[in-house]
Amino acid sequence: MAELPEYVDGLPNICGSEDQISRTLAERGDGQQYLPESGIDFSRVRAAAANALHMHQPLIPAGGDDLHTAAIIGNLQHMMEHQDIGDNHNAPVFLQCYKRMGEYIPQLVGDGKRPRVMLEYSGTLFHGLRQMGAHDVLDALKTITCNPEYRHAVEWLGMPWGHPVAPSTPVQDYRLHVRAWQQHFAGLFGLEALARVKGFSPSEMALPNHPDVAYEFVRTLRECGYQWVLVQEHTVERPEDGHNPHTPHLPHRLVCTNSRGETASIIAIVKTQGSDTKLVAQMQPWYEAQGLARRELAGREVPQLVTQIADGENGGVMMNEFPPKYMEVVNTASGSDVPLLNVSEYLEYLAELGLHEADFPVIQPTFQKRIWERMQPGDGPDRLAAVIDELKREDERFNMEGGSWTNNLSWVRGYDNVLGPMEKVSALFNEKALAAGVSSQEGRYRNALFHLLASQTSCYRYWGQGIWTDYGREICRRAEAILNNDF
Repeated sequence: MAELPEYVDGLPNICGSEDQISRTLAERGDGQQYLPESGIDFSRVRAAAANALHMHQPLIPAGGDDLHTAAIIGNLQHMMEHQDIGDNHNAPVFLQCYKRMGEYIPQLVGDGKRPRVMLEYSGTLFHGLRQMGAHDVLDALKTITCNPEYRHAVEWLGMPWGHPVAPSTPVQDYRLHVRAWQQHFAGLFGLEALARVKGFSPSEMALPNHPDVAYEFVRTLRECGYQWVLVQEHTVERPEDGHNPHTPHLPHRLVCTNSRGETASIIAIVKTQGSDTKLVAQMQPWYEAQGLARRELAGREVPQLVTQIADGENGGVMMNEFPPKYMEVVNTASGSDVPLLNVSEYLEYLAELGLHEADFPVIQPTFQKRIWERMQPGDGPDRLAAVIDELKREDERFNMEGGSWTNNLSWVRGYDNVLGPMEKVSALFNEKALAAGVSSQEGRYRNALFHLLASQTSCYRYWGQGIWTDYGREICRRAEAILNNDF
């Protein structure tokens, strides 16, 4: 099967090969890809730890002095070119953070150790790195992704291309993000590497809890070939009592049912609550795993897995303390009864024991128990809307805006000046590109899609004011102009 180019007509290759991507993932099936290369003696393992590093930089219209004509560049490039402003002096360190796992893994494997890491890079970061000429960074990542000597140690997590938050992104756009990231990743690292991407990490750990949106979220992941998703423990509940998971270090099954009675499910790996960057930088999950033993799961005694994710570049602890601590823990954990693992490797081991998705305890997005106490799946969207209104009136804490790592941050309220333009462009793209049946292989489609996805990064919602609002609105303006002039 022919490999995909990384760029098409000067833009990242984010659309047009959907059928080829689907075939690649379908041919992979549910077979083992990590366990045969693992080298871990699971019969000795009593517990384990899995750490994921999240990396992201948005694209911004800052390649010039005039906002309306400035080239769209990566925020990291802008930081590098203006190191005298604010915290931009961190830019060279950030760049090294994006590269360093490509250096650590070969070194540790060469020393006979068993390192593990899960990596999650946004599509906007991939493009920004290439655009600014950071080819050495991408080459280092390609080595540990594609070289059979190292790839067992690294598991890539899929994510939405532009780093949008699922609760406030139109469901059809979110699917476009998911597919765009897969195609861009395949263009960078190859289809074989894409076939090894089984897990998904939602941006900001924001899980939709509106039943209809949550259903579409899980349906999108499954139809795009994902086998498991990372969730935060405070964004999910047990359907029987509304409590958070009692066994967060075992895999669960996220089941989402919509108002029409349709159900979608996927394996969920629970990330525990905490100060993520410090926990990962200091390898706390591995130390927590030291105090755990095997636990019963569907009649089998299995090792528990402590899982965490954090920004891989932000903060002094991650920039400075992570490298020596990671090296220290890898050296100590290698060959021990508490090793470092990656999630798919762990799930493949459970599958070898005969444990699959149906055997895992069920969870659902938070607040849904209260909804299903007042209506039945199948009662329809109108009844759902009425129930949600009732619950909001009764309890001001009740919301259907999803949850995230902040636990109290709404990804909708207060961002009207950004969400308005985003929603307008989303509707226009749906009208002029999707509903009109424009081929995703056409350059005008790709150009509009690039701007649409770039405008939906969480940064514009998170900051919600000042220059970031201006950036978001300007990218929306360009997307709108492309759609109105070219379609």
